[in-house]
Amino acid sequence: MSRALPKYKKRRVAVIGGAAAVALSGAVIAGTALAGTPSKGDGPDARTLAASPGTITCPDVASRLPAIPASAQAEVDRNLALLDTQIDEADKRLAATVGQGGPDFVQNAILGPLADKRKSTVDRIAIAIGRTADTPTGLDALAACTLDTAGSAAGTGGQATAAPGATATDGAGGAAGGTGTTGAGTISCPDVASRLPAIPASAQAEVDRNLALLDTQIDEADKRLAATVGQGGPDFVQNAILGPLADKRKSTVDRIAIAIGRTADTPTGLDALAACTLTK
Repeated sequence: MSRALPKYKKRRVAVIGGAAAVALSGAVIAGTALAGTPSKGDGPDARTLAASPGTITCPDVASRLPAIPASAQAEVDRNLALLDTQIDEADKRLAATVGQGGPDFVQNAILGPLADKRKSTVDRIAIAIGRTADTPTGLDALAACTLDTAGSAAGTGGQATAAPGATATDGAGGAAGGTGTTGAGTISCPDVASRLPAIPASAQAEVDRNLALLDTQIDEADKRLAATVGQGGPDFVQNAILGPLADKRKSTVDRIAIAIGRTADTPTGLDALAACTLTK
């Protein structure tokens, strides 16, 4: 059993008036996130990114993991690195949209999508470990990040909560190319279910759950689209809604491919179905 984790670079990104300034900083102490990324599991750390609206702070995942089987180490490392990338992307969106939207803009367009992506990533970490050891529990609680302004979280207590969504189709029938219609246009996503090969019985339940999740993700994107009509610049919908939706869909179709691949040939080309479009 291996517990080694990669040493990631520690950093803090400050954005003042829309211009980024990068500086090295230290780790979070006693639950107060100052900056940094996990360093060989040296206790509680959290990544923070400063921007004029406040500071995005995300719980550390690496320090909450159990012993990692050698067979899962590479996959876990990739996903830990992906968690850092996701925060970087959220930081760029925060900097690019300063002053846009209403009071719930950051929660709906940045923190919510970030929490969704982090949940998908920690789920993959748990799945990787669970193939050859006990599946870790409670990692979903680490998905939500907060926005601190003047020492206190903005929005709904800083907790990143995705908009509630209902599945558009039954999960077992699942994930036909979904559409969500609002005054801003129609979100159209490629169908995944029809592109799948024969699904092994052992993978059917997991595949069905993820097909249903694809529908939920479209519903959530539809709600965000409706709630933010008229906000942002010409790239707002792509950066704040379609981009995060594609990221979530990619994570979900990856899980579908992994589930099938455990007992059959892993389907290829599903990533091409992640991107959705907005038609008016």
